[in-house]
Amino acid sequence: MHAVTVEVPATTSNLGPGYDCLGVALSIYNRVTVARTLGETPPDMATEAATAFFAKAGRETFPFTCSIEGEVPMSRGLGSSVTLRLGVIAGLNSLAGKPLTRMEIFEIGASLEGHPDNAAPAQFGGFTVAGGEAQSAPPLRFAVSPALFFVLLIPDFEVRTADSRRILPEDVNRKAAVASSARACRITAAFAGKRYEALRDAFEDSAFHQPHRLPLVPFLPKVLAAGRAAGALGGFLSGSGSTVACLTLEEPEAVAAAMLEAAGLEGARIIVTRADNRGARVLAGR
Repeated sequence: MHAVTVEVPATTSNLGPGYDCLGVALSIYNRVTVARTLGETPPDMATEAATAFFAKAGRETFPFTCSIEGEVPMSRGLGSSVTLRLGVIAGLNSLAGKPLTRMEIFEIGASLEGHPDNAAPAQFGGFTVAGGEAQSAPPLRFAVSPALFFVLLIPDFEVRTADSRRILPEDVNRKAAVASSARACRITAAFAGKRYEALRDAFEDSAFHQPHRLPLVPFLPKVLAAGRAAGALGGFLSGSGSTVACLTLEEPEAVAAAMLEAAGLEGARIIVTRADNRGARVLAGR
C-alpha cells in the first residue's frame, strides 16, 4: 500500500461554557489522502504532524505527499486544522504498518492543537469530554442521537484561533466561573443521558470565552436569541468562531432561517447537520 485516504469529521467545540474540554463531531467531512512518494513539499502543518508521528512511532521517516478536500471551511471554528493533522497522522500510521493505537493518534493531535476539545470528537466521534493529560485522563465519549440537529451559521470571514485566544483575559470572575461550570456540567449530563431537552438555555458562558470574543462576532447575541425564539434549545459560538451553532430537536429549517435573518451578514450560509458517531476512519488504501 502506497497511498491511503482518511475521512475526518468537522467538530464544534466549547459548547458555550465547556471551554477547551467539550466537543461534538459533526457529519461534515474532510478527506486527507497521504501517499508514500516524493513530490510537492507538504504544508507546514502536515510536516509538523509527520514529525510528531515518526517520533512517537519510532519508525524511520519516509517521504510523503498529502492533499485535502471536503466540506469543512477553514478558520470558522469547525476544526479544520485538526482534520488535516489527524488525517496526516492516521494516514502515515496506516502506511507504516499501524504502529500507533487510536488513542496515541489522538494524543499527538491534541498536543499539536494545544487543546483536546476538537481532537477528541474528531478522532472518536460523538460528544466528548476531554482535558488534562491525555494519558491519565482519556476522553469520555457518548453517542449522540440523530434526533438532535446542529444548525450552523457560517459567516463569510475567518477568525484565526490564535487571534481569538489572544484577547482572552488571564483571570476570570469566580462567581461567573462557577455559573459557567455548572452549565458545562449540565450539558455533559444531558448528552450522557440523552436528555436533550435539559440542554435548553444551558449554553450561556458568562466567564470563560464568549463574552470576551464578542468584538470579533458582534452579531452573536442576536443570532442566538433568534435561534431560541424559533425553537432552538440554545446555541453558542462554535470553537473560536466565526461560526454560530444552535441545537434543536424540531424544525431546524425555521431555526436556520431565523439565524440567517438575524445575522444580516452578506455571504453567510447555513448548514443543517447531525452528529457523527464514528470519528476519523480510513476510507481506502492502494
